[in-house]
Amino acid sequence: MTETIPDGFAPHFRKSPLTAPWEPIYSKTTDTAIILGLRIAEPHTNSRGMAHGGLITSLADNAMGLSCGHVAGGARLVTVNLSADFLGPAKIGQWLEIVTDVVKTGRRLCFAQALITADGAPCARANGTFSVVASKE
Repeated sequence: MTETIPDGFAPHFRKSPLTAPWEPIYSKTTDTAIILGLRIAEPHTNSRGMAHGGLITSLADNAMGLSCGHVAGGARLVTVNLSADFLGPAKIGQWLEIVTDVVKTGRRLCFAQALITADGAPCARANGTFSVVASKE
């Protein structure tokens, strides 16, 4: 169990009151996605000592929405639908990583899916639909 942060990750650029207690959160930007990651600690866990599903779902929502906006040229988005399946445990000390695949971007809706891993082993998957927010001109 190492406390290092994988190469390419830096402190996450998008701060939020919801995620502030979970810091430090890290992100890595590619041409097609914003990848999020964090080292699981006790404040991230449920009563069984595993990463809480709410943490995983919230970070997946964040990663998918940011990735859709990134691929869609900076569009602002709001979540319309979000679903998650939990596949296995994520434990204290493990590196939790959310990798998004933007499925489709459109003028009104964007679709994405994410694979969430703990030290490289799948622990959850998520799907999201996002609505493009009309710009205020």
